[in-house]
Order: sequence, then C-alpha cells, then structure tokens
Amino acid sequence: MPVVKLVLEYDGTRYVGWQVQPNGPSVQAEVERALETLHKAPRRVTAAGRTDAGVHALGQVASFFEREPLPLKAYVQGMNAILPHDVAVRAATLEADGFDARRSATGKRYRYRIENGPTRSPLARLTAWEHFRPLDADAMRAAAVHLVGRHDFACFQASDCACEHAVREIRRCEVSGEAGGRIDLVLEATAFVKHMVRNIAGTLVEVGFGKRAPGSLSSLLLTRDRSLAGPTAPPQGLCLEEVFYAGRRDPADGEGRPQPPAGSQPS
Repeated sequence: MPVVKLVLEYDGTRYVGWQVQPNGPSVQAEVERALETLHKAPRRVTAAGRTDAGVHALGQVASFFEREPLPLKAYVQGMNAILPHDVAVRAATLEADGFDARRSATGKRYRYRIENGPTRSPLARLTAWEHFRPLDADAMRAAAVHLVGRHDFACFQASDCACEHAVREIRRCEVSGEAGGRIDLVLEATAFVKHMVRNIAGTLVEVGFGKRAPGSLSSLLLTRDRSLAGPTAPPQGLCLEEVFYAGRRDPADGEGRPQPPAGSQPS
C-alpha cells in the first residue's frame, strides 16, 4: 500500500508537543484533523520524533498509509489552507510500502539557539534561550568536540526516558557564533534519548560561564550520572531541523545523509 510522507514545519509554542494528549492542543491532532477534512475519514499519522511542549520543527516528518492517495498538491496547498497559522506542510511525496517516518529514519539534526545579547530580545523570546552575561563560545566549541562519536549518554538522559539504553552516536556537534550575539548548537546523530539535546545545551552553557572545564565532558560521559551534568535547557530554543533517510533527500530543501539505521526518542 502506498505511503504518504509529509515534511512539516511548526512553531511549537502553544502546543503540548507533537503527540496527542488530553491536557492541551498537539501538532499531531492538527495534522490529523486536516487530513480527515481532506479525506472525509479519520487518518492516523506516525512522526519521526515526538517533539516536546514548546519545541519547534523545520523538518519534522510524518507518514501514513493511503490506499488511494490524493494528488500531492492536496497535501500541501490543501492542508495548508486548513491547518492553523503555526503549522504547515512544506512538502509531500509518495513512498513505497514499508516506509515509516520513525522506523525508516537513519538520523536527525537538531539546532539549539541561544541569544547572548546584553538585553532581552522580544523577537527571540519564543525561539531561543536568552543569556545576557557573555558566554565563552570558544570554550563551548572545545567542549562539544568531546561528545562526537559513539558514547553512553546516560548523563544527558531524562529520568523518565523509556529507552533500554543511552548508547548513541553523535556525528556532528558544533557551536557557532560569539558572545554578545547569537550562539547555535547543532547536533546530528543516528538517534537521541529524551532531552539529550537540551541537557547537552545546559551543560555547554555551564562551560561557557566557566563553571566546568571543556575537557571535563569526557569524564562526565563516563559517570553516566544525570545529576552531574548541567540543567535541562528550556524547550523554546530547540528546533528539529531535518530527519535523514537512506538514499533520500528532503524535497523541501534539506540534504539527506545516509546513516546506519537506528531508533529515536524525543529530545
């Protein structure tokens, strides 16, 4: 049976997260509501990752089986005419039977944004973590290097994470920008444990403030102790930029990179 793949962008500010929950509006509910309007029957979608409350996405991927798919423009122009202003379909494609947005994913890229100007920024308050004291971006860059590779990331794992283990492979961990402006943390990995990116961001900020040495992250990983790492950074700075699939390219504008298969968890 054909599978419809949707690439989604959304502002997660007013949502309880991707997943349908009883305590508030979710992105998944909005997407399924739009599909039900188009098909005149309920549709259930699977997402590449369950982003948390307040987390944004530029390249979230959702998929669903459809025996008689509509023209692809219906899933873009049609859904965008129905969806709320803070959710949009960027692209739609038909995939072969067996494609699954979550299980077929081979990796993801997240960006965590920090605004490090001297005063608060009203325009950035919903998309970045604001720090007014200058951060040492060079020290943060030096620390990030120690996270690249295959490690046990238990010290960056949320206590309620359902994963069997925290062994993951980070293929890219970069810090760009300088004190007094915008600082971005870009993380690309085969998979993530819950709150991993936000916990890494909180720890790197401590490095930037001189509270821990850049080289200490290697020994921190070995402890596997969440209480020894930094705080969980707030959700509004986090954005799911792209989901990778072997041999595929995001038709919206991203470049997919083949990676070994792996599972995924919210970050």
